[in-house]
Amino acid sequence: MKSINLKTLYEEKKDELSLEIITGKEHLETREITSYDIFRPGLALAGYTGYFLKDRIMIIGKTETFYLKTLKREIKNRRIATVMRLGTPVVIVTKKLAIDKKFIEEAKRRKIPILRTPNSTTPFIHNLTAYLDFKLAPTEFLQGTLVDIYGVGVLFMGKPGTGKSECALDLVERGHRFVADDLITIIRRGDILIGAGAEKSDRLKHHIEIRGVGIVDIYRIFGVKSVRLQKRIEIIIELGLWDEVKGNFDRLGIEKKKKEILGVAVPHILIPLSPGKNISVIAEVIAMNYLLDLRGVRPAEEYDRELKRILSEREIPNVHFDEDIE
Repeated sequence: MKSINLKTLYEEKKDELSLEIITGKEHLETREITSYDIFRPGLALAGYTGYFLKDRIMIIGKTETFYLKTLKREIKNRRIATVMRLGTPVVIVTKKLAIDKKFIEEAKRRKIPILRTPNSTTPFIHNLTAYLDFKLAPTEFLQGTLVDIYGVGVLFMGKPGTGKSECALDLVERGHRFVADDLITIIRRGDILIGAGAEKSDRLKHHIEIRGVGIVDIYRIFGVKSVRLQKRIEIIIELGLWDEVKGNFDRLGIEKKKKEILGVAVPHILIPLSPGKNISVIAEVIAMNYLLDLRGVRPAEEYDRELKRILSEREIPNVHFDEDIE
């Protein structure tokens, strides 16, 4: 299960969310967050703890704060103690509300950090969950080259030396946008796969290795319009050597093959390599075919249906050769 350290969350979001530490600074590094869902303990503070989500961040807002003020001190303390005993990675109080002393007392006893923000509860939750959704999203690393062709994210895969990088360079020269080469970081967001470079430094992004030439900086050579930081992966083009493929490729384009990455099925096309084949043009056609398919236009299926109709009716095409005098 993927997790994020509470210290990482605090350091990356403290300025944007105006987070302040009330207690438990020394425990930030030991607390792990494993869920992007948020828990508001209103029902638990009211006495029902049959369904308590202890792995989620606990948010204390205006509703919970004002409700606690309606309880007698003994009941209030008992319920706060129960909620804190059941556990949470961290308690975050919104709208810069005053924190009940019992919360701080129980947090210190159980080594649970308490943070506070001046932000309103609902916008804060939306911002925080979006951040956690990204950080906790399933991730995989694959060898390949990712290019944006006519707005379609195309991931080139294949053995080393099949020309993935050279094809990407040619596509950039033709006006398309380069995303990443070599090691691709793939993140699943719902049923969508997002691909980006795996480089930790921005200075290393958008470089490509061309055998015999060396490292090429796409951004500096072709400009800002030639690159993008990330792109949804919509098609996988696998480049295979002709002798190794041995006819295992589609001839008509009717059969839709797919490759699964992180549980998401992505259209997969195997292209056999042979001398003189222009892979860049083929990739452009694949992207345009994909755009047609999204609009319900499927030329291969239409061709197949019309051919079968002609053969079944034994229709003789009406061709006037006398009209062409060249």
